[in-house]
Parts: sequence; C-alpha cells; structure tokens
Amino acid sequence: MRRWRLLLEYDGGPFVGWQRQASGLSVQALLEEAVARLAGETVTVVGGGRTDAGVHALGQVAHLDLEKDLLPERLMGGLNAHLRPHPVAVLEVRAAAPEFHARFAAIRKSYIYRILDRRAPPTLERGRVWHVPRRLDVERMHEAAQALVGRHDFSSFRASECQAKSPLKTLDLLHVRRAGPFVEVRAVARSFLHHQVRNMVGTLVQVGLGKRPLGWAREVLEARDRTAAGPTAPAFGLYLERIDYPPG
Repeated sequence: MRRWRLLLEYDGGPFVGWQRQASGLSVQALLEEAVARLAGETVTVVGGGRTDAGVHALGQVAHLDLEKDLLPERLMGGLNAHLRPHPVAVLEVRAAAPEFHARFAAIRKSYIYRILDRRAPPTLERGRVWHVPRRLDVERMHEAAQALVGRHDFSSFRASECQAKSPLKTLDLLHVRRAGPFVEVRAVARSFLHHQVRNMVGTLVQVGLGKRPLGWAREVLEARDRTAAGPTAPAFGLYLERIDYPPG
C-alpha cells in the first residue's frame, strides 16, 4: 500500500463542491471513479480543503492510498485521461509518507476572491469573477480589512450551517489589491469557517462602494452576529489558491 499526494486544479462551476454528496457531481467522487477505472481499486480521496459548490481551485491538495504499484507519471496521466471531459486536472503526483494527511497536516490555506468592478459585464471571465458594476475603492477596502486580521470570534462572518466547534479563528492575512482590471482579495489562515471568506468579501465591498464607513468591518466583527455583516459574495469568484504543509 502506498500513499500518494495529488495537486489539483478545477473549475467549480459544474460541481456540488469538493465533497461527495447524495446527489450531484462532486470533485471527490469524480476522482474516486477515475482511480477505480485506472487501478481497479475502491479508494477514498481525501481533500485538503472542502470547497463549496461553484468554488474553484488553483492548488487543491488530496491524498489517496493504492495497492497497485504505479509510477507517478502513469498515475497522473491515467487519472487525467479518466477525468475528461470534466474541468478537473491533476497537476502533480508524488509519493507521500504514510502519516501524511491532506486535511489534518495542513498548516496554512490561501484563498483568492476575484472581482471585476466595471460597468460592462464579464465575457471571458464569466462564472469566474463577481461582477460589481461600480468602481471600488481598493485602498479603503484594504484598510478596513486590517481590522479582521488576527485571532477573533468570527461569528459575524460564519454561515448558519457551519459545523465548526468554535467561531474563533486566526486570520494571518487579508489583503486587497487591484490586479489589472480585477480586484483581488487574498485571505490566509490555518483554517476558515464556512463561508467566512465570502462573507468578509461581501462586507468589504460595501466599504469599497462607499455604502459603509471605514470602521464598519470592525463593528461587524465585534457584533458577533451574522445579520450585522454584508451579503455573502457569490461562490464563483472564490479560488482555493494553495495549501501549505510542514517541510519534509
């Protein structure tokens, strides 16, 4: 038995999310079916981040255990062949230590949220960015975001269906910048509450539009009440950028 570590990217649009569901197509189930066709084994593919329906991934990490002895390039090529025509690609396969766990060994996760703030709607980026038809004040958004960095009770940014035991999380970085025609919000932490990034982005956009004052993000945080925050930003603007692990 060998444990393999996979690096993946996918377009979340067609999927009910990463995790296998009773109905609908998930990235996890699609990978497990590809493994079964390639190696003839029933496996569980464990993902490092449980992305929601519509959320994309640039650097999802997963692991699986296989009895069959395969070269890494054969496993990668075979999986990609069986994943077609779905918008999922295995970018890298490498042997992992038996104790490696894609989810529990992660020390840091980075998400990017992309916004197109122009009057004209997106064409090439349709379904991959949140279209806000007014120019955002990126500097105000970034300044407001700094009130959320650190260890806090993020109840105001937590989805009602969140299953985390505690609302306390440590946000290592929340950075807002303009990248060409887009506004990018990068959030980095060891772990996040359900919808936390999307709810923070929805709140910051209200500041960027001038609908709320600069100190509103802090007020929302201190309220510890989801109804105090801005709207939940659409899933299709969110990307799991990368997952970091201890060296070795």
